[in-house]
Order: sequence, then C-alpha cells, then structure tokens
Amino acid sequence: MTGDGEESVGDAGFDEFLDALADGEGYYVECANGHGSLPPRRVCPECGSADLRETPLPESGEVATYTKVHVPAPSFADDAPYVTAVVDFGPVRLTGHVLAAVEDVEIGREVEPAVGETETRGDQLVVFEPR
Repeated sequence: MTGDGEESVGDAGFDEFLDALADGEGYYVECANGHGSLPPRRVCPECGSADLRETPLPESGEVATYTKVHVPAPSFADDAPYVTAVVDFGPVRLTGHVLAAVEDVEIGREVEPAVGETETRGDQLVVFEPR
C-alpha cells in the first residue's frame, strides 16, 4: 500500500515482458513503420502509431556500451561489483546486468537475454549471459 491508502501498482507491461523473457519468449513491440521499442509501450515513441504488434526478440545481441559498478545504490549493495550493459538487438536496445566477470565484459561481446534476481533484494531484472 502507498501512504495514501492506495495499493501500489506494478509495471504490468514490463512484468509481462520479464515473464515472457524468463520463458524464453522475449519480445519487443513494433509499429507498422518498423520502429521497435522496449519496454513495451502502448504508442510508438518514434511516430505515435498505436498499431503495435509483439515481435520476437532476437536470441542474442551485442554489448553496445557498459558501466562497471563498484559503488552501487543501496538496492544493489550485495551485487557489487557488477556490469550494467546496453545490448543492441537490432531494432531495439535493452539494459541489464551482464553475468560475467567484470574484467571479461567488452563492447561487441555477444550475449543472450534472460531474467535473474538481485543478490540484495531478490528483485527480478534483465540479465545477459555471455555466448
């Protein structure tokens, strides 16, 4: 519950995306003009189209950029050190933790998306497993 007596609401679209990714059925949404977006949205952020369809997420992508985190936010205190990366999956990019030694992550490394849990709070998050 929130402080005003209302129940807090999860991000249903993202939660559904995580469930699909965990089942090996990751997807992104794509409009008729070919613009892809993640997290799932109701309207294309590029052209405003509401005509969206789910498109299978490629099985692997390449690390486009990354950050090595040694001093984390409190919600990730027990996870450090770790690497957060932006991974290019063609029409979309996805951010998550790379499940590899910090020194083994580099731009262009091929990874596969999955769902993991934080060490600190057990929250679900997008993770990338090296290929």
